[in-house]
Amino acid sequence: MKQMVSPQVIYEDNHLLALNKPAGMLVHADATGDRTLEDWGKGYIKHQYNKPGNIFLTPCHRLDRPVSGVCLFARTSKALPRIQELFRTRQVRKVYYAIVMERPAELTGVLEHYIDKGEPGQPVSALSRPSRRHPKAKHATLRYELAAEMDQLFMLRVMPDTGRPHQIRAQLAAAGMPIRGDLKYGSSMKPDFDGIYLHAWSLSFEHPVKHIPLTITADPPQTVAWQKLAGFMEGEGSAWED
Repeated sequence: MKQMVSPQVIYEDNHLLALNKPAGMLVHADATGDRTLEDWGKGYIKHQYNKPGNIFLTPCHRLDRPVSGVCLFARTSKALPRIQELFRTRQVRKVYYAIVMERPAELTGVLEHYIDKGEPGQPVSALSRPSRRHPKAKHATLRYELAAEMDQLFMLRVMPDTGRPHQIRAQLAAAGMPIRGDLKYGSSMKPDFDGIYLHAWSLSFEHPVKHIPLTITADPPQTVAWQKLAGFMEGEGSAWED
């Protein structure tokens, strides 16, 4: 069994804590009883600041278990509803990177689907249009661009406009670009680490208490594929091969 990589603290102040979540780690507790990122964060605060008693720490959004990257927590009851409102009203800019199995036919594009969660534990459905058979399906959009291409690795920069469950995974798969290692959504290649090749690179928003612009970024996992392409993440140019 592979040893879990430890989370990293990438931002903290009196109101917020941001962690780089390792792929394979839960954010919230589930039926497995496995230790969560929330548990780790509470332990960190308790030890770092010698805090007695219960620790207030609440995740502000979610990342799927096999996904790595930025995960933001509220440290105070003052910050929590404010940051939740920023997410709800789409005032948080989210940037992900995904290494996909196929080169996109269009180097940039917008994907629009209707996401139906379906049964617990099953893949969600990304429908091309509303359907009476799926009355609970919710509208989902994302923008993508080919950020790098090297050694048959195709890395997309993905900017979701909505935050539906498994949205990026399902939408890219529906567009013929399943994420490398994501067997649940059509990858033909088994994962070579404890997750899939989807990484939450950055969150940008106005600090809910200090009211200053804030961008938090997280380095990708230390796998061969990620490290080949890490230099071409946001702000570093492009690496397309004609």
